[in-house]
Amino acid sequence: MKRLVIALGGNALGNNPKEQLDLVKHTAKTIVDLHEDGYNVIVGHGNGPQVGMINLAMDFASQNGANTPIMPFAECGSMSQGYIGYHLQQSIENELNARNLKSNVASIVTQVIVDKNDDAFKNLTKPVGMFYSKEEAEKISNEKGFKFVEDAGRGYRRVVASPKPQKIVELDTVKQLVDSGSIVITVGGGGIPVIQNSDGSLQGVDAVIDKDKSSAQLAKDLDAEMLLILTAVDKVSINFNKPNQKDLDSINLDEAIEFSKQGHFAKGSMLPKIEACIDFVESSTNGKALITSLEKAKEALHGKTGTIIYKIK
Repeated sequence: MKRLVIALGGNALGNNPKEQLDLVKHTAKTIVDLHEDGYNVIVGHGNGPQVGMINLAMDFASQNGANTPIMPFAECGSMSQGYIGYHLQQSIENELNARNLKSNVASIVTQVIVDKNDDAFKNLTKPVGMFYSKEEAEKISNEKGFKFVEDAGRGYRRVVASPKPQKIVELDTVKQLVDSGSIVITVGGGGIPVIQNSDGSLQGVDAVIDKDKSSAQLAKDLDAEMLLILTAVDKVSINFNKPNQKDLDSINLDEAIEFSKQGHFAKGSMLPKIEACIDFVESSTNGKALITSLEKAKEALHGKTGTIIYKIK
């Protein structure tokens, strides 16, 4: 079976548990479609809204009379992995059962090692949590010391460090499950960010690893044939939202790098997806990357839509 690593974007999930559970039922149909087509599917996913929601709730409770402890960001990330994984796992299992297909599904609480000296800890860029007005963001920033940035014209969001993934701690367990034919949900939210101390022990840190980059790392480690990044658009575009916008059917590695340098891809949305694809394709012998929408995933894998990123041989 061909190994296919899928990175699910936020449009495949939701902003609250009920909305998410409804959405992932649709997401599960796409995943099972691909499984039924003969792909060995491994799923990564984001957690920006979810980890922000959990962090804000825990922080509010600790400071407003509930006497709950302050919850570190890494622990909030692990909570988001658990409940997003539960929803995906349950929905995929239900869809498999509805089609009388027999396959195991497993969610792995996944740690990902990052470099404690990564420059990202000095330059906070990763949006998490809810959207706020400028006034609301300034008030929270003054009260709690959080940093906020304007996000693509949609409002202001808190930002935290987004270090590069170095190593997936539970990789051997993931490989065993993948080799057995299981559908595996892993590197949720990019993985729980941890640093490795001089004695070899692991320690969680306040950060969010980009889920596309962790999925690319996973695809490399598993020697996958394809990295499939699912987002809100059917194809990647240059000159996006301009009169001369051009949708791309395919681009080679050199073109992807050049378009990135020219600033065609927004930092908070398409750029990390393109960078993840470049990272995977550069290090892969035969692997390709594909960016498309959740709804068009199956069509894209049959060459009918989506944007392919490939290496010239």
